[in-house]
Amino acid sequence: MFHSLVSLSFWGNVIVTLILTHVTVLGVTIYLHRCQAHRSLDLHPVVSHFFRMWLWLSTSMSTRAWVAIHRKHHTFVETEDDPHSPVVMGLAKVFFGGVMLYRKESKVQETLDRFGRGTPNDWLERKLYVPHPLTGVVTLLLLELAVFGWPALIMWVVQMIWIPLWAAGVINGIGHAWGYRNFGSPDASRNIVPWGLIAGGEELHNNHHAFGTSAKLSVKWWEFDIGWFYIRLFEILGLAKVHRSIPKIISDPKKNAVDSETLGAMLGNRFQVLDQYWRRVFRPELRVLKRRAPKHQQGLLRCARRLLNKDDGQFNPAEQAQLQEILAQGSSLKTIYDFRNELKDIWHRTTANQLEMLERLQQWCHEAEATGIQALKEFVALLKTYTMQHPVRVKSDGF
Repeated sequence: MFHSLVSLSFWGNVIVTLILTHVTVLGVTIYLHRCQAHRSLDLHPVVSHFFRMWLWLSTSMSTRAWVAIHRKHHTFVETEDDPHSPVVMGLAKVFFGGVMLYRKESKVQETLDRFGRGTPNDWLERKLYVPHPLTGVVTLLLLELAVFGWPALIMWVVQMIWIPLWAAGVINGIGHAWGYRNFGSPDASRNIVPWGLIAGGEELHNNHHAFGTSAKLSVKWWEFDIGWFYIRLFEILGLAKVHRSIPKIISDPKKNAVDSETLGAMLGNRFQVLDQYWRRVFRPELRVLKRRAPKHQQGLLRCARRLLNKDDGQFNPAEQAQLQEILAQGSSLKTIYDFRNELKDIWHRTTANQLEMLERLQQWCHEAEATGIQALKEFVALLKTYTMQHPVRVKSDGF
């Protein structure tokens, strides 16, 4: 007769399983993702190593491999070199085969060498965690059997499929296929739901791709990132230090000129600038068009936000035709669409120096005001008030 240390009811076992899987999720989102991959925060060595050990026990994943694959995903997002893009590979392959894609990429030494730098490389990592991944999950099974008895078999199986399901399948797959977008990032990322509870906040995937180095994933007041809740708790306890979070646009009502402060604020908050452009320029124009459009064109205009916020390289032929039909609804819409693209082109000019970019921004503002479109004139007036609270910091490694 097998005797366990603890005898729980059915619901007791369910609650314990959810707690254990939740700890694993926190290890992935706080330690692997935000701390190690993007360096958006530091964790106390005790917390950091607890998560590293727990992930070895509950997932058999090594820090270096996970970080390297994730960084490569951001570097080559939605291209043939992306390790897990549903846009390239298809949603079914990423959702159902995400674990195999991860394992395949984790064996590519070039990926580990190029993208895995800066991750732990101590004795435990070299002698235990990396060379003996199965030892961890087997050890966890034996420990849980000793504590909880035979129900631990089911608990352990759930733990083994939890991260492959939610991280490799849902976040890497559905997070690039279904959901809503707050920002027009140059990829297909989506916020799956506004409440990041099950996957630790990773459900807010579009927010993350827009602000990759932010320790906080929620943006709107109605979004909730439970991972950020724990990070703030760790900060209060002195167990974490946040380096970067989502920047905010600072406006000075007394400022009325396009200067270096305006340029710096725009470069550091480009996705918020595009969001403001949508709200203050595109949306009023579309409202007018919807009121005037016949019923058979209403459905087309409802697709406007999705299409107008896409980059040129992301359109398939059918979407390109839809976009042209939408832009043909009014000359003003085509004008503000072209001006939006010209604004984006300013910060995409990587070879231009700051003075050249400032001169081009000033010219853009002058030309936008000269169109006579009231929404554009109001947006330029808002742009002139932008200022910088802190200097813009640019990471050289792109992570």
